[in-house]
Amino acid sequence: MSHITLVRHGQANTGARDEISYDKLSPLGHQQAAWLGDQLRDSAAHHPRVYCGTLIRHYETAQGMGAADNITRDPRLNEMEYFSLAQLMEQQHGLEIPTEREGFVQHLPAVFAAWAADEIDNPPESWGDFNSRVSSALTEISKGDGPALVVTSGGLIAIAMRHALGLDTKATARMALAIMNTSMHRLHPIGGHLCPVLFNAVPHLETPDRHYAQTHL
Repeated sequence: MSHITLVRHGQANTGARDEISYDKLSPLGHQQAAWLGDQLRDSAAHHPRVYCGTLIRHYETAQGMGAADNITRDPRLNEMEYFSLAQLMEQQHGLEIPTEREGFVQHLPAVFAAWAADEIDNPPESWGDFNSRVSSALTEISKGDGPALVVTSGGLIAIAMRHALGLDTKATARMALAIMNTSMHRLHPIGGHLCPVLFNAVPHLETPDRHYAQTHL
């Protein structure tokens, strides 16, 4: 097995409330990606294999990092359709979609809980199917030769950590809330299993003049 470094995409369109409008990087998101690319080159990080989802924000992040020339795009690495799920929760359960960042601290765990319990009718994808595709993609990538870099989304990274650590749904939601834009998370093979050895690392954003760029949304 080979180790996998997961990267969350740069800051996207924070004012969006639907999937299409959200799927593009903000100016800050492009800058975050460029800084991360510089950090990886300066540290001589070696990733002979690079993957991302098929979403625009994934590819724009990989491109901004300077990693897009040899990238493999895989739809299994796409994020859940959170806004679609949120709209169904509002229609079916009366849970309003937050208008401010702080509101998602309560909203996201509620959506995860209902989704996992099959309490959302006709979701774009079931909780089980999302978990299965994440697991199959990462298992396949881990069997390749050499370290892999995977540019994806926070929800998918949280599910990867759920599988690695055996987290329940509530803990998975808390982990998803914590994940910063362009943060790095590493899964290393130990005893035949992928185990987390790095979580939410942002060395490219640690200097005082870049603290403002440590964003979650």
